[in-house]
Amino acid sequence: MKPAKEFLDRAIEATVDLNDKEACEIAYEALKLGIDTQYLLEHGFHAALALMKDMFDEGRIYLPHMLAAAEAVEAATKVLMPTSIENTQNSKGVVLLGTIEGDIHSIGKDIVGTNLRIDGYEVIDLGVDVPVETFVEMAIKYNPDVIATSALMTITMTNQLTLEDSLRDAGIRDKLKTMIGGTPVTPDWATKIGADIYGKDASDAIRKINLIMRPEKKETMAVSKNKCYENVCY
Repeated sequence: MKPAKEFLDRAIEATVDLNDKEACEIAYEALKLGIDTQYLLEHGFHAALALMKDMFDEGRIYLPHMLAAAEAVEAATKVLMPTSIENTQNSKGVVLLGTIEGDIHSIGKDIVGTNLRIDGYEVIDLGVDVPVETFVEMAIKYNPDVIATSALMTITMTNQLTLEDSLRDAGIRDKLKTMIGGTPVTPDWATKIGADIYGKDASDAIRKINLIMRPEKKETMAVSKNKCYENVCY
């Protein structure tokens, strides 16, 4: 059954208040009552996160608030929709995520990872300062649909190119898609190194991953091989 407005309001309030404990309690209560968890996530927790994102874009809140809100939503999501790497049949896809070697910045990566999980993806977060070799090893182990790397410094961007070459050398580049992002990263850089997706921010990254994971959408766009649509290349 769909949650009453009271439940949706409580979910929104817990998220806006950055209260992950309350978010979990609401989630557990919803499970006991047999409430439609997907509806609660979409119209309660996700709606609140969208509200927070608007406030962030308007400069009314700061990045730590956005991260804390995302953590509250993620906490509720883990209760309502528990998943594991070994059990991915109900997920939209598997994304291998990490900040590229030489770079220890994590905020952007964490935001993307949290939002991907909320959107229904299985995320394998390798952390920060991840060697190219580790990305390749984990790609072979987990067979992800997408490898997403973040680079927050110009000097570390070259490792995104190294990863593309290493994936080809390992014979698995054509079995997955790659996405790159980060402050100095540009669409031109993505094209230059052969990455499939350039993500400007978390919402842009998720929209483009959703696009590339839906073959029927590609057909309606009538894009030919080796062409790009909104910086998503096929």
